[in-house]
Amino acid sequence: MARYSFGGDEHLCVEMDQSMSLRAFFKALGVCNAVRSSGIKGIVEVCPANASMLLKFDPEIIKPADVEAEIRKIEAAIEGKSRDLLTRLIELPVYFNDPWSHETMMRFRDRHQDPNSTDLEFAARVNDLPSGEAFIDAYAAAPWFCTMVGFVPGTPWLYQMVKREKQLQVPKYVRPRTDTPKQTVSHGGCFSAIYPVRGPGGYQCFGITPVPMFDATQKTKFLKNFTTLFRPGDVVKYRAIERKEYDQIIGDIDSGKYEPPTQDITFSIDECEKNPEAYGAKIVEQLHVRN
Repeated sequence: MARYSFGGDEHLCVEMDQSMSLRAFFKALGVCNAVRSSGIKGIVEVCPANASMLLKFDPEIIKPADVEAEIRKIEAAIEGKSRDLLTRLIELPVYFNDPWSHETMMRFRDRHQDPNSTDLEFAARVNDLPSGEAFIDAYAAAPWFCTMVGFVPGTPWLYQMVKREKQLQVPKYVRPRTDTPKQTVSHGGCFSAIYPVRGPGGYQCFGITPVPMFDATQKTKFLKNFTTLFRPGDVVKYRAIERKEYDQIIGDIDSGKYEPPTQDITFSIDECEKNPEAYGAKIVEQLHVRN
């Protein structure tokens, strides 16, 4: 059962479940989409998160109790319904074990659970994998669902489409770093996240993507219509690359020649839950056929 709570005079938070799951995220996204199309007067903004949603309203137009009543009606109306989602599949190149995030992590080993290993080696060990290379293979094998964008503008939060017992899970640093290279692909708990800008952070560092997540100036060709690359509901497939291709993509982005490979898809939560790995492979094949 969802948990409703007010934040001050203008916000309502709805937690769909106590634990993360694609079903909980789909419910949050479904309620958000229904609220946007409902035309309820006084609703200012609605934002989906990993397994919850936050709604901002104008209390001079609609009373808090009335907001909650309206959202409960919408939640009840979509409860238990099978929902397909029209969304995008995006392939994202990643230079794993790159020199820049590696140099950064080595500067902060005193803040890590295991000062004598790298983040990749530590992540492999806590997930019972034989090596950092095996962890990278698992990371890039199945696609990820973008369940939230934010905290820092453009930061995607990604949840892998595998069975729960196969989820890659890694704790955050014991104490956060004061530095992280921009576009670092990282991990904390069950979530993969990408740092859109340089700054502090506590997630384990695995690599860097040449593709920007955020551009406030909108000078990047594929970010001219929107400042962020991802939106909640996108499906993301990591692809491991080497330094030569990384440099090539950087050059192509600067010259306006590059756009991330993207395919419009219809995503079925029911099919995914039956066999996440098989369904993930099926939708990724659509991108390969297109390209």
